[in-house]
Amino acid sequence: MKNLLIKRIAEKTANLLFEKKAFVFLLCCAASSFAQKAKVEFKSSDMAVQNAFSWAKAMAQRYKGNDADPVGAWYEAALPARDAFCMRDVSHQIIGAEIIGLNKENKNMLTLFAKHISESKDWCSYWEMNKYNKPAPADYRNDKEFWYNLNANFDVMFACWRVYLWTGDKSYVTDPVFADFFDKSSTLYIDRWVLQADSLLTRPLYPNAPTPFNVKDSFHRCRGIPSYSEGIPDLKMGVDLIASIYRGLLSYASVLRLQSQNERAEFFEKKAARYQQKIETDWWNKKDSLYRSFYSANGDFDGGGDSFLLWFDALKDKQRARKTIEQLASEKTNIEIESYLPMHFYKYGYWEKAHERMLHLANPSTPRREYPEVSFAVLESIVKGLMGIEPDAVSQQVTTMYRDKSGEAEIKNLPILNSTIDVKHKAKETLFFNRGKTVINWRAVFAGKHNSIVIKNEKKKAKYFSDQNGYMLSYADIAVNGGEKITAVCKD
Repeated sequence: MKNLLIKRIAEKTANLLFEKKAFVFLLCCAASSFAQKAKVEFKSSDMAVQNAFSWAKAMAQRYKGNDADPVGAWYEAALPARDAFCMRDVSHQIIGAEIIGLNKENKNMLTLFAKHISESKDWCSYWEMNKYNKPAPADYRNDKEFWYNLNANFDVMFACWRVYLWTGDKSYVTDPVFADFFDKSSTLYIDRWVLQADSLLTRPLYPNAPTPFNVKDSFHRCRGIPSYSEGIPDLKMGVDLIASIYRGLLSYASVLRLQSQNERAEFFEKKAARYQQKIETDWWNKKDSLYRSFYSANGDFDGGGDSFLLWFDALKDKQRARKTIEQLASEKTNIEIESYLPMHFYKYGYWEKAHERMLHLANPSTPRREYPEVSFAVLESIVKGLMGIEPDAVSQQVTTMYRDKSGEAEIKNLPILNSTIDVKHKAKETLFFNRGKTVINWRAVFAGKHNSIVIKNEKKKAKYFSDQNGYMLSYADIAVNGGEKITAVCKD
């Protein structure tokens, strides 16, 4: 383990030097042809946020690969200088990628991950692939000796579902390649890696290990890490893996519901619920009021405040979720985890903290801000977090909600639901422009309880609901025709 950690630290140090050189180069580059195609624009009365978007857009665009590469359309989603993309990073960069038009890249990379699941790898895929259409040598020797984090299959399933909701592209849930990946990951993969809900704390330390087994060989010891945390010795289970299984199974159930396979969907919903119950019963530390993160081979729990519980939306207890948020807000972490935090803070009502962390990610003095995941995450934090733009392809609906108490912000030419939209927010007013040809069902949401919402000069009684924190929100539903521009104004 010591040698592995030294190797990883050395690799990251080398890549950090590369990133700094690359960033200087990027600043000097002229706009590429792709940059001209990425038409999404963002403006804000908060110039710091506007500058953060501009930086993130430019940086993310530069990570686009060459379509002529053997692997096809791709973008960097791994440690820089590898010319590669891994399952975890792609799953976390997809919405940022969609925002700037990298839709064919998302489709190609997710398809490749789904395609390469195989029994010879114990129903794993390739953790990381490179532009040469090969498994990255840094993580793969052969089908019996490779690096793999077991969360990956479920994260990709969740990613496929989220990108379908964002784009309306049904192939993510109907293509036989994805259907096969969903099915095998939800059944054979769970069984092969002893990930049944009742086996999480009793499973072997190294299931499916190569023979003969060499504990000093990372491609033996790390062939099936039960977490995204890679430096924990003798790790038997991570709570983040349980959360990923829960969300992956629910994603599959949603796909099955879409296909009217309701009985099978109900089966996986119930199966998912058992994992969520295990999180609540086995992993909550009452004394410290936080979820424990790791379970070791000697039977000890350790760690706390795991951000992946929020990423996979695996928490049902509102008070415990807020305790987790507060724990994450109070501590420092690595840049990969840090990149997700603004989205979580916006979602749970910590708007000022979200604003602060988002600007920190875009600050030139922030170490490793050129790691690809960061710029993609900043884009998503602004569009989904600050602007509150949330599409749902199932109902052909787009929800908007401005998560700021003052000023204004506007996004134009945002690709969404096989269409393009503009959204402009003020404190109590939102303009929605459907640039496409088909009807979009717009849910205009405003923070707080308001008496009415004015639409087309007509006052409508506001409807209400509470978010996951119990905060009251007001809304109105409006069908917006193609080419139509509508303003909603809330009135007290």
